Amino acid sequence: MYGLVNRAIEQMVCQGHGEEVWEDIKNAAGVEEQMFISSDSYDDAITYRLVGSASAILGVHASEILEKFGRHWILKTAKEGYGELLRAAGDDVGSFLRNLPNFHTRVKLLYPHLTPPVFVCEDLSESSLRLHYHSTRAGLAPFVRGLLLGIGELFATPVVIEQTGTRDQGLDHDVFTVSWTRAA
Repeated sequence: MYGLVNRAIEQMVCQGHGEEVWEDIKNAAGVEEQMFISSDSYDDAITYRLVGSASAILGVHASEILEKFGRHWILKTAKEGYGELLRAAGDDVGSFLRNLPNFHTRVKLLYPHLTPPVFVCEDLSESSLRLHYHSTRAGLAPFVRGLLLGIGELFATPVVIEQTGTRDQGLDHDVFTVSWTRAA
C-alpha cells in the first residue's frame, strides 16, 4: 500500500490517542520507519501489522479500527488530499456511490502502481444500491463500511449499510446493500 495509507492511520491514532500511543503501536508492529512517504509503496503486511497492534494496544477489535479508519479516510485524508476529485465524484450520496467505480481510475493517475479495489454498483431504487467490493486484499470489508458511513457524513445524509455477502460465505468479494435518506 502507498505510504499515504499508513500516514492516515498515524494521523487517526495521533488525533485520538496521542503520538506516544502511535509510537507504541509502531514498536509493537515492528515498524522501524520514522515516517511514511505518501507516494512510496510499502508492503501491505506493514499496514496489517499496524492495525493488529492498534487493536491490541487500544483494546478494540481490528474491525472497529478499520471502520473508524474508513470514516477518517473519507472525512480527513481524502477530503484533504483528493478534494477536487471528491467534489467531482458527486453532489450527494447516490451520485457519489454511483461514480465510485470511476474514482480509482482518476486516483491511479496520481499513483500509477496502485492496485485499487473495484466497486460495482447495482441500483435497487433511487435511494439504495448494492455495492460489490472486489479487492486483492482480504479483511478490509469493515474499512469499506467505514468509507460508506463517512460518505454519508460528508453529505450530511444518514446511510444504512447491510453486508449481504462475504468472502466467508464463499464469494470472491464482499457485497453491501446501501440505502440513504433522500434530501427533501
